[in-house]
Amino acid sequence: MSAELSVNLNAVAMLRNRRDLPWPSVTAIGRIALQAGAAGLTVHPRPDQRHIRFSDLGEIRALLDDEFPKAEFNIEGFPSEHFIELIEKYQPEQVTLVPDDPLQSTSDHGWDFERHADFLSPIIARLKAGGARVSLFAEPDSVGYAVAKAIGADRLEFYTGPYGGTYDNPKLKKAELKKLEQAGLTATGLGLEYNAGHDLTVENLPELVEKLPLLKEVSIGHGLTADALVYGMEATVKRFITALK
Repeated sequence: MSAELSVNLNAVAMLRNRRDLPWPSVTAIGRIALQAGAAGLTVHPRPDQRHIRFSDLGEIRALLDDEFPKAEFNIEGFPSEHFIELIEKYQPEQVTLVPDDPLQSTSDHGWDFERHADFLSPIIARLKAGGARVSLFAEPDSVGYAVAKAIGADRLEFYTGPYGGTYDNPKLKKAELKKLEQAGLTATGLGLEYNAGHDLTVENLPELVEKLPLLKEVSIGHGLTADALVYGMEATVKRFITALK
């Protein structure tokens, strides 16, 4: 079974937020993505709401509940108390915890699991008690994965930014793929499922899924939205799903 595609709507929201106008509609674009075969929608509601707004969350939850009950809502972010309260209110099927500083432009590193174990453990327990699957953003280096398992993580999301950055360097791409392959083997050996995300494209997905045959899900925003400007959202989602196969 091929990995599933969750469409990250943050880039769509960023475009909308350039004007005090309701278009492009985040939920309308999400609907097109789901109708085209996406398995879910991902958002990262940052504290300053520069992309997804808190008010979007209820609308996306309603879209999924009313029209696509089998699709999943994945909310990612740093687990502040406010973030956790949003999770408890909107009940996503999956929560992806990232170690972001509020000022970061995007997620660019995974958790230091040993350092943050005491911080993450009660948060993971609280989120799982509410019914969410918990995924932790991870470097593809296999370091601390046993700790992630011990504190209750269900999945890891491998940070694929360095892999995506090798689009013009075949030698470096091979090295990054090797790291990701080993990370997948380590996670599987510990009983952890894994996702992947960051700078993934139609061009680099086939090699990734070949090295990570048990990959459960990819969440893709920037590359997918960029392609949608050329091909349209419906055709783009279908292109990405084909690349995952």
